[in-house]
Amino acid sequence: MNPVYEEKKQSLDFIEIAGDILKNARNELYLNMRFLDVALSSLAFLPDAQIRISGTDGSILYFQPDALVALFRRGRVSVNRQYLHSIVHCLFSHPFTGHGRDREYWNLACDIAAEYVIDGLQKKAVHLPKTALRREVYRTVAGEDSVVTAERVYRYLCGLHLVQAQLDMWKREFTADDHSRWEQEDSGQNRPTPRKQRWDDIRDRMQTELQTCGGEASEDLKSLEEQICAESRKRYDYKEFLRKFSVWKEEMQVDPDSFDYIFYNYGMSLYGNMPLIEPLETKEVQKVEDFVIVVDTSMSCKGELIRSFLEETYSVLSESEGFFRRIHVHILQCDDRVQEDVLVTNQQEMQEYMEHFTVRGFGGTDFRPAFARVQELLQRGCFTKLQGLIYFTDGYGTFPVKKPPYETAFVFMKEQYRDIDVPPWAIKLIIEPQELEEAADKGWTRR
Repeated sequence: MNPVYEEKKQSLDFIEIAGDILKNARNELYLNMRFLDVALSSLAFLPDAQIRISGTDGSILYFQPDALVALFRRGRVSVNRQYLHSIVHCLFSHPFTGHGRDREYWNLACDIAAEYVIDGLQKKAVHLPKTALRREVYRTVAGEDSVVTAERVYRYLCGLHLVQAQLDMWKREFTADDHSRWEQEDSGQNRPTPRKQRWDDIRDRMQTELQTCGGEASEDLKSLEEQICAESRKRYDYKEFLRKFSVWKEEMQVDPDSFDYIFYNYGMSLYGNMPLIEPLETKEVQKVEDFVIVVDTSMSCKGELIRSFLEETYSVLSESEGFFRRIHVHILQCDDRVQEDVLVTNQQEMQEYMEHFTVRGFGGTDFRPAFARVQELLQRGCFTKLQGLIYFTDGYGTFPVKKPPYETAFVFMKEQYRDIDVPPWAIKLIIEPQELEEAADKGWTRR
């Protein structure tokens, strides 16, 4: 009998067996968690001798047949968790969002976040007792919050500066699949790749199903729902956000966009020193002019977070293209009443205000007094054209009933990701305390 033929036949048998193992794992996961139906069927299977057990690029689940069969011998639950681990990576965009990050820390952060989700499901098909190390890591990373995202774990790891021995121990505990097929470089222009977009759509659909499925949405799935809500929040450029409150107006500056060089050069060549057209001396620009910033100074808002919010807002507005030469910005501090109302009319006044900023208040929370003060200012003719109001708060307070005659945005400081009921006329921006400490180019978060 030909030994080469026998070796090939045995290899093909292992591939078929490994494929059946994955199919059975997919079926068992579906029977236990029907909301995963689309996600579970979104990866094609492909054998790969170079992969470590299994791994995915968002389209294909690569598997090493011998290693997968060996994992199956440890029990079906191990294979189920292996399969689900890769699915969770895709649902939370881990393979597509690691650009510019430390690769070792990012891989570990994604594995910790994925395992945290799986351990929180409490489903028989994926349940394994948590080790002492795993419980300790979850406790320190999550703190009082029930949501552990890869970004949050990554920031934690970067600040922790683990020694290599401890880092290796954590990797042995949480590493499950192979990340070598993940996207290594940015696709450019901040555009989502087709694979990422497809998984974003799957996640949005799954979020809807979890919120509407009723009986199946048991308590052990609430954590998963919060994780999905956290991941579904879209990164949003704060400069773009402020443009919602800007107006078009002419300023004294050359407008090269409206200048025709053909007529200019023709005149210079025909008459020597007489252009037929000159650049316009004014240009229409879109900037912030009349604006209101309100900060919640109740007991539940921390002073350092309020200061960080104002500094972040000031850093955007104080750029050369942010303000008109003449501005009219009211900064209100308000708890259950207006504690302070400061008018800023130029960048120098804004800088002086930030240098001497002191939190005033620390009472209850009521949003209505701030809107009443703005209405009073409008009636007194204090604004030329008020475009909008931004209210920084923790979200616990009484909202106005009627829609004001200007755009309104509530910026919520929340460590937990539960939705806050806001009036339908309000824009909602949700940030984490850690995000206030990051540079402006890291982006803010919007639902």
